[in-house]
Amino acid sequence: MDAVSALRMVNRIYARLNNRRDEIIRFEDYLLGKQPLTFATKEWQAQNAARYDTFADNWTAPVVYAEAERIDYTGLNIPQSNGVDAQMARSSADMLHEWWLRNELDMQSAQGWVTTLTARRTFVIVWADRDTQQPLVTWEHPSQVEIEYDFANPLKRVAALKTWLDEDFEYATLYTPSEVWKFQRGRSLVKDDRESQAEQARSEQSADGGWRMREIAGQSWPLANPLGVVPVVEVPNRPPLKGDPLSEIQGVVPMQDAINLLWAYLFLAADYASMPARVVLGSPPMIPILDSDGKQTGVKPVDMKELSEKRLFYVDGDDPKIDSWEAARLDVFTDTIDVAVSHISSQTRTPPTYLVSKNGMSNVNAEGLKASEIGLNKKVTDFEVFASPAMREVNRLIALVLGETALADQVRLAKVSWMNPEIRSEAQLADSLTKKRSIGYPFAYLLELDGVGPLERERILEMKRVEEAEMVDFGLQNAIALDAAGPEGVGA
Repeated sequence: MDAVSALRMVNRIYARLNNRRDEIIRFEDYLLGKQPLTFATKEWQAQNAARYDTFADNWTAPVVYAEAERIDYTGLNIPQSNGVDAQMARSSADMLHEWWLRNELDMQSAQGWVTTLTARRTFVIVWADRDTQQPLVTWEHPSQVEIEYDFANPLKRVAALKTWLDEDFEYATLYTPSEVWKFQRGRSLVKDDRESQAEQARSEQSADGGWRMREIAGQSWPLANPLGVVPVVEVPNRPPLKGDPLSEIQGVVPMQDAINLLWAYLFLAADYASMPARVVLGSPPMIPILDSDGKQTGVKPVDMKELSEKRLFYVDGDDPKIDSWEAARLDVFTDTIDVAVSHISSQTRTPPTYLVSKNGMSNVNAEGLKASEIGLNKKVTDFEVFASPAMREVNRLIALVLGETALADQVRLAKVSWMNPEIRSEAQLADSLTKKRSIGYPFAYLLELDGVGPLERERILEMKRVEEAEMVDFGLQNAIALDAAGPEGVGA
């Protein structure tokens, strides 16, 4: 690939990346409760929208966090094949997990799951640190990274683009299987120095084009890619066949807008119902018209807008009469809001206990509560099906950076371990593990079911081996002592 072809690819991938940024910002704003008031009429908005502009009854957050809190990558199980025995497989898996921890991916992944569920996808880049040449792994935001796949084989990564901002420039790095091309251009987005650094670095929609070569002292242009593969991996959220990954809050947003509007209507109704209303019989109230000297020159009716705001109503005619009216019923709003939240629960498979507990969850026993979480647990396992290949590929790239090509090949067949998404009490979990142990499950496997990580798992197994050896040694010493005592010592 020459420089012209590389620049053309940067522009093509950047256009795709740039196009989805508005949606990402919108979804993340909804997650944080930054939700505009919609669906109201223009007349109502003109009078009341500003009053409730900062209010949001945020139901998108529990939908995302209820799932994210049950997702936890716990390591790899490398198969025993091609001369790899059990000890070598465990050692290799432990070594890869050490690099996972060295790169703080336990923390990065927790952030990554939330963003993946919200914004459809995230990305992971694996490269060699410039100073140490050791694996450097970063979890990337979907507004800054995009992958180009082979149209004939969507499992094959052709190239990937990583972009980011600093105080003065926007940078773009194009990864291909053989080369790494670096470009830059002047920053087009306005930066406010008073905002946090994260906000200043936030990527939003901007103009295309204007990229030029970025040279770094001591580096060639382009750089050679020693890995031979595109070192960027996509982590998608349950993508359909031949479709984009899903956002967990895409379908929640319209219902969330309706709920916010209903709350605004309720507040307004409560506001009016809490103040006395007055009725004027006969002619409408009139106000004097004054000239520049303050003298009355006539009268005019009071503006209806002012009358309504002051809870004043008049009835005209030859023989006006009035009747009574009931106080405003606010439960019609709250009942509708409860129905809307129930719809969110059903559509997103979020247990009612995370949302509104009174809807179908009154006087429910422990088994009923457990059954209500089946949908959420299945959604988590569906997510893990699509995330597991990405986790394998991340570990394979780590092995390639380390120069462990044989291990990288073995990782292709590894089984990814995840925390059990079913949340149970310690007593329930202990009872389950005890029963599995009684029918012959290996102790090491029970540790996996208990959610113990690879490094901690090996430490526990070593402690158990030492403990068993001490028990055997203690038993032998007792047997020798009894034998030396002879029959006379028995019962002494």
